[in-house]
Amino acid sequence: MTVDAMIEDLRTLVEIESPSGDIEALTTSAEAVAALLEARLGGTATLVESAAGPHVRWSGGGEPRVLILGHHDTVFPIGTLARRPFAVADGRVTGPGVFDMLGGLVQAIHGLAALDDLTGVEILVTADEETGSHASRTLIEERARACGTVLVFEGAADGGGLKIGRKGCGTFEVVITGRASHAGLEPEAGVNALTEAAHQVLAIAALDRPGAGTSVTPTVASAGTASNVVPASATVVVDVRVESTEEKERVEAGFAALTPRLQGAEIEVRGGIHRPPMPESAARDLFAVAERLLPGVAGVAVGGGSDGNLTAAIGVPTLDGLGAVGGGAHADHEYLLVGSMEERADLVTGLVTAVRASAPGWS
Repeated sequence: MTVDAMIEDLRTLVEIESPSGDIEALTTSAEAVAALLEARLGGTATLVESAAGPHVRWSGGGEPRVLILGHHDTVFPIGTLARRPFAVADGRVTGPGVFDMLGGLVQAIHGLAALDDLTGVEILVTADEETGSHASRTLIEERARACGTVLVFEGAADGGGLKIGRKGCGTFEVVITGRASHAGLEPEAGVNALTEAAHQVLAIAALDRPGAGTSVTPTVASAGTASNVVPASATVVVDVRVESTEEKERVEAGFAALTPRLQGAEIEVRGGIHRPPMPESAARDLFAVAERLLPGVAGVAVGGGSDGNLTAAIGVPTLDGLGAVGGGAHADHEYLLVGSMEERADLVTGLVTAVRASAPGWS
């Protein structure tokens, strides 16, 4: 294993471009991931077709013991590479997706390649993590249960920490229907959806509970068609993050209980908290192993969600944030630190070795 080889493999994946929802681009990306797996690890990688694009599966054979979990879709549209090409300079790799999470994927593959025997290792690289994992969730949960341990190669926390807990997260959309009328001639004949939306935004914001680790944040609103028309419709989009199942249930109940304040107005609530919280207990034993392998590494609970939320929520031991050390996820300044690549690949080697040496069902 050399850092130069990892960088070249990363260049190959980044320069393909793989925005979520672009089936053609994701197919090309999946084929490249499959080819990389076969070149570095041997065996055969298979493409699992889905409505969101192809997922990639690979197995080292034998009884499944550990699932290496990642995704090959990114948030950046085609053309981003032309504006922000792959580059290596001053100890950093830059380019769309290097940190989230193609760098972590490459490090995982090279860490596994250092093992003489890959029996019991499965790899699943999905095509829709950035858009909620709706097409991959069933497969993720199925393979997590079968393997019994999950290692997630999302980017590391600030300073290189591992992610031992994540908030549950989701998006709600509150759609309000009123009745249009002329704002000057007969405003009383209308039902103002924008005014109703103002009432609902205050009710929604009241669900926020920072002391319990819950944030309920209205983020996008739209209403109206013209300055002289009483708005007939309005939409409010809300980002929600929760630390506990109890808070998840409370917030969901709060949205379900929203009622119109204006006579004649109607409310429809769409969406929900699609990623349940990842409790720190799910990572406890795996993080203890990681601390022995990489003394001084921090364990951090974070607000963002990943597919680790899904596997931890079904009771499978899960450790996240094992990927690239760097920052700028989803931003133009996204970067990966070259100096950490070998160390993180070695951590993969050690963790997989420890998991396979333990008794099945360890936790």
